[in-house]
Amino acid sequence: MKMKTLVILLFSTVVACSNQNTQSEDVSSTAVKPRVIVTSDGEIDDECSMVRFLLYTNEWDVEGIITSSSQYHWHGHRWAGDDWLDPYLDAYADVYPNLIKHSKDYPTPDYLKSIALIGNVEDEGEMDSITPGSQHIVKVLLDESKNAPIWLQAWGGTNTIARALKTIEQEHPEKMKQVAGKLRFFFIWEQDSTYQAYIRPNWGKFNIPTIISDQFWSIAYQWDKIMPNDKIDYFTAGWMKPNILEDHGPLCSLYQAYEGSEDKEGWKAGGPNQKGNFRSEGDSPAFIHTIPTGLRNLESPDYGGWGGRYINVRENTWLDPVPEANYTYPAGRWYTATAWGRNYMKNTYPDKQDLMNAYFNPITRWTDVLQNDFAARADWCVKTFEEANHAPVVKLDNALDIISEPGSIIQMSAKGTTDPDGDELTFLWWQYEEADTYQGNVVIENSSAREALFTVPADAKKGETIHIVCEVKDDGSPQLTRYQRVIITIKL
Repeated sequence: MKMKTLVILLFSTVVACSNQNTQSEDVSSTAVKPRVIVTSDGEIDDECSMVRFLLYTNEWDVEGIITSSSQYHWHGHRWAGDDWLDPYLDAYADVYPNLIKHSKDYPTPDYLKSIALIGNVEDEGEMDSITPGSQHIVKVLLDESKNAPIWLQAWGGTNTIARALKTIEQEHPEKMKQVAGKLRFFFIWEQDSTYQAYIRPNWGKFNIPTIISDQFWSIAYQWDKIMPNDKIDYFTAGWMKPNILEDHGPLCSLYQAYEGSEDKEGWKAGGPNQKGNFRSEGDSPAFIHTIPTGLRNLESPDYGGWGGRYINVRENTWLDPVPEANYTYPAGRWYTATAWGRNYMKNTYPDKQDLMNAYFNPITRWTDVLQNDFAARADWCVKTFEEANHAPVVKLDNALDIISEPGSIIQMSAKGTTDPDGDELTFLWWQYEEADTYQGNVVIENSSAREALFTVPADAKKGETIHIVCEVKDDGSPQLTRYQRVIITIKL
């Protein structure tokens, strides 16, 4: 079995049991959810990400929110405080009664507070101490009543995760393989050395699927330079204030948008330091990747989704596709000093912006849809179900995986698609070329109708794949979008 195939199979089982809450009859997700644990260093962009994260907690089985350190933040060095998370959880408690009008799957405030713990925070990369956060991760990973995959996210350093894994290695070495079998990593850079120094050498033999993102920089502190012109308005004060910051309850009021002239950076979007501009959510791709949208990106990182698209660089490791021929990825850490995108912004920008656009496109292509979705969640904090908008539910009558031959006609139908609010729906079927292994284009007939078809090209070769996405938008406010992806595999 080829390595890429093996890793896709590992990723494709990423389903998990839901938390203790029951389903809403209208918009709650299925009873099977991705399991997630967040580790965060509490940087100001983590705080921005946390607002969005809490508004999506109905989509996952959240099993830990752990404060950790990083190369940028630790005790005594630009530290947000051990209690930085408390105001966000308190504000979540305030809006929770309204959120559950929209989805009964939101976890209770008491539950989230019970799993919010301090991890390894004394220094950059410190992993010697056994902490409440590391022990909680150990407890979750050793729980044999839950063997579904779990996404461990590092918004900061990987050191608390590393400490937890070291405890398992030292105290339960016989369970390492079993634990590794359900692990999935999503790291926002390697913000300390512990992945390379401990996790990879000691757990690498288990081939744990690992995504390490540099694409996140497109929605981090230099978004105004990276974001395409047709998307940038969604990040300026003119959009942020009415949709997120103002009149959306106490949780959204905590969102750390730019405050004005005291900010050092200048922004072309809406003028320098405009109060209310988007600041940074560099950590959000780690959890956005796990939002169920129908794009099926949890099956393989190179399928692409709201959290970006990644390629298998070595072993179990998936990094950002670099748009340079013959580029050589570093053998070690993928982080500030080595990652292509950050170095481009530091050393090359504003030259060769075609390369920049291609590199960050796997995330920027979705940002208008993503921001509208965020705005809808903000509305859920203050509006009734009838006043707010909810995403379409896309259901296809055809199979999502099809084996076919060159020359065959593939019929596709979204007749089963519905909208919780009774909104009018528009349909678009399109080929996700970057995810294909087939190198050509297909012509989709009736691409803007509920039913579409195409002919498998005559030059398609055995084993190649074609990815067709059914994109459905409602006409609500804000307009919301969901998908289903059909994957056609060629046989001869």
